[in-house]
Amino acid sequence: MATYFVLGKKSLRALAGVHDDLARVVKQAILLTTCDFTVLEGMRSQMRQAELVQAGASMTMNSRHLTGHAVDLGALVNGEVRWDWPLYFQIARAMQDAAESERVRLTWGGCWDRDLTAIADPEAGCAAYVQRRKGNGKAAFIDGPHYQLDWAEYPVTA
Repeated sequence: MATYFVLGKKSLRALAGVHDDLARVVKQAILLTTCDFTVLEGMRSQMRQAELVQAGASMTMNSRHLTGHAVDLGALVNGEVRWDWPLYFQIARAMQDAAESERVRLTWGGCWDRDLTAIADPEAGCAAYVQRRKGNGKAAFIDGPHYQLDWAEYPVTA
C-alpha cells in the first residue's frame, strides 16, 4: 500500500511569498515522494541571508530565496529532520517528477549546472556535477535541500 504525505501548517507558512509555480511544484512533490519532507525555508530577509552567508551555509547575497524563487526542503523521518543523502535523492526525484508534470524549470542544489528535469538520476547527476567542477579546478558547493526556479525563465524584475 502506498504512503502519501501532506505538507503541514509550518510548511505551508514557509511557502508564503514563494512564487506560485514553485509552490505548486512543492505541493505536487509531497504527493509523489517516497520520503516525507518539510519546507524549511522559502522567502528570506536580507538579514537572514547574511547570517547564512556568514555561517557558510550559503554562498551568495544574490540568493533566489530573497525574491521567493527558492525553497529548502528537509527530509522527515519519524517527524525529525534528517540529513542522510539518500533521503535527499528521493526528494529530488519527487521534485523532478513534479516539475516535469507542472512544466516548471528548476535548478537543484545537488547539481547547479543542469535543469532538474534533464538529469536522468539525481544521485548520478550530483556525482557528475562534482566531477565537472573538479575537472574545471573548482570546488563543488552541494546543497541537497535547495530548489530554485530557473534564472532565465524566472528573472527577477526590480
